[in-house]
Amino acid sequence: MKVGTDGVLLGAWTPLINNPFNILDIGAGTGLVALMLAQRSNAEQIDAIEIDDDAYEQATENFENSPWNDRLYCYHAGLDEFVDEVDEEFDLIVSNPPFYTDEYKSGDNQRDNARFEDSLPFEDLVEAADFFLSENGVFSLIIPFKEEEKLKTLCQERGLFPLKITRVKGTPTTEIKRSLMAFSRINQAPLVDELVIETARHQYTSEYIELTKEFYLKL
Repeated sequence: MKVGTDGVLLGAWTPLINNPFNILDIGAGTGLVALMLAQRSNAEQIDAIEIDDDAYEQATENFENSPWNDRLYCYHAGLDEFVDEVDEEFDLIVSNPPFYTDEYKSGDNQRDNARFEDSLPFEDLVEAADFFLSENGVFSLIIPFKEEEKLKTLCQERGLFPLKITRVKGTPTTEIKRSLMAFSRINQAPLVDELVIETARHQYTSEYIELTKEFYLKL
């Protein structure tokens, strides 16, 4: 699985205002977001969950070959299995969930599992976030903009409230495509802003460069 813009955005944008001791990445893929958070934070423990065999193997190899291999660990498990076996709270929970809910399935099971919400329903994800999140923890994810209100409602039902929302557009003239959302247990007025990635093909905005420059060799 290639490095995707969604993962880069989530890894670079996720708030670290509570200086997390431990981090949980749900649906880690090849480990990109967990690795970015290892680079950005002082967290002593970064756990990742990945159910796909190939992605799990890649994540484990990437973790082992990174400068932060003593802080990173990937579990080969589904979310329900992890919930049953692990009784621990995390200061930061991140997820770049599979969410292509209304597109035609390709017939390639691995690709479909990575891309379709029925692999990880938002309800299950929010329930797990509530279960694992510490009292002062932050839950951060990236989703389609059209799912933003649904996520807010699901989180509010569990006492999780928006802390920060950044709506992402590919170019200044295109529609909002993604929502980066961070939640906490504190009910407050969230910071809401917008991020444009490019002004033209491969002409990145200064805001995108500032956000992601620590993670690209060339930008």
